[in-house]
Amino acid sequence: MSAHLKRAGGREGVASCQLGILFCTLNTHKIDMDKLLGGQIGLEDFIFAHVKGVKKEVDVLKSEDSLGLTITDNGAGYAFIKRIKDGSVIDRVKVISVGDHIEGINGKNIVGIRHYEVAKMLKDLEISQTFTLKLIEPMKAFEMIEPRSKGGKLADGNISSGRETLRLRSKGPATVEQMPSELEEKAIKKVDDLLEAYMGIRDIELAATMVEAGREKKNPDELAVAFDETLGDFGFPDEFVFDVWGAIGDVKQGRF
Repeated sequence: MSAHLKRAGGREGVASCQLGILFCTLNTHKIDMDKLLGGQIGLEDFIFAHVKGVKKEVDVLKSEDSLGLTITDNGAGYAFIKRIKDGSVIDRVKVISVGDHIEGINGKNIVGIRHYEVAKMLKDLEISQTFTLKLIEPMKAFEMIEPRSKGGKLADGNISSGRETLRLRSKGPATVEQMPSELEEKAIKKVDDLLEAYMGIRDIELAATMVEAGREKKNPDELAVAFDETLGDFGFPDEFVFDVWGAIGDVKQGRF
């Protein structure tokens, strides 16, 4: 198996810190935050690295409780703007864009802080307060180029289902695993939607971990214990745990 890495700025190369990589996308050179590289890579996937572009500092007046942005991260200490709600506080600040890396808030460097912590920092800001965001936008290149079409057929071999992925872990070796079932994928998407509604973040890997944690659980209390053991740092509220349990229950009962 060979790995393919293309730099969104144009040249093909090997990832290194010298490139100033912000994040990587799968199978598209565009700044598509729904295609961020996560913990799983399909065996035929191409990876595009997006490098640092223009730095900017923006003053924002928090005129409403909700800023209207969704935050994600790359798992390596960089938080990004994943989505901006139309007509929101952030949407009215035209120099802020989807894909921008949030480097600092009010002079505090937040590199290395997880996206849910960044979301909480912004949520805790008082209404009518003006705050400063230090942002780095990814370098834009090849915006008019369409993705390559997939040609040819796979040679006969061990890959038959097309649903194998390479699972990357922070500890231990990478392993080839089966992708979640269609029903599990629907549950993961629902849990990801719940993460956005409750916490202002989207994290498909976190959602998958939560669905996996609930597979063998018999009631919400057992699920809450599992979350405390594996995801205790998040401090999920009880109503969120119940909603996650409901989503997992819908899958178990085939209601999706």
